[in-house]
Amino acid sequence: MSAVSRPPNRLLQALPSTEYAQLHPLLETIDLTRETALADAGAPVQRVYFPHSGVVSMMINLSDGQSVEIATIGRDGVVGASAALHERPLLADAIVVVPGSASMVRAEDFREAADRSADFRTLVALYEQALMAQTQQSVACNVSHPVEARLSRWLLRARDLCGSEALPLTQEMLAQMIGVRRNAVSIVAHGFQQAGILRYSRGHIEITDIDGLRKAACECYTTVKAHAEQLIGPED
Repeated sequence: MSAVSRPPNRLLQALPSTEYAQLHPLLETIDLTRETALADAGAPVQRVYFPHSGVVSMMINLSDGQSVEIATIGRDGVVGASAALHERPLLADAIVVVPGSASMVRAEDFREAADRSADFRTLVALYEQALMAQTQQSVACNVSHPVEARLSRWLLRARDLCGSEALPLTQEMLAQMIGVRRNAVSIVAHGFQQAGILRYSRGHIEITDIDGLRKAACECYTTVKAHAEQLIGPED
């Protein structure tokens, strides 16, 4: 099966032709609807998702009711792979924050495909390393860097995954993604709008100065991107 007929997911694109041909009949294309939980922390993983578009956030719920993002997954990755392979629950909720679409495969079919192919297992293992690196960097970023830098980093990441400067996001959702109160995001977003970096209205943010946003971001954005490229190769 030719590469051009594959879904726009980085890992599916990277699979050797033989392995993808075996996996393809098991894949089902689904819509990713905003605020849908693809998997719950502590529950067995029933399905694995290869996003084509949109953004999935891995969220940790704290005892005080607050939720904090630890990683962001989109067309460059897969949701639930490691947990499915080892038949263990995810340690975080997987929540759709930007709608899109994905290829879905049952966990048992995913395991069988990995059992058949060393290339498939290697690719998944490398991606899981990249995801772990992203998780560690996100934790360090939220502890060490100011809100302006963290918000810029997250918006740049979302832009990469969506391929668009226009993002259907609320300030409340952005606050949850970077672990701050909504008024902190509101203040920063207003400053960015005054500087011509962003334009926002209720439920919608548009990046109007990508270079300005990059300058405002911390090194975590480029660090995470470099880790992913080192492990699973550059995006086309």
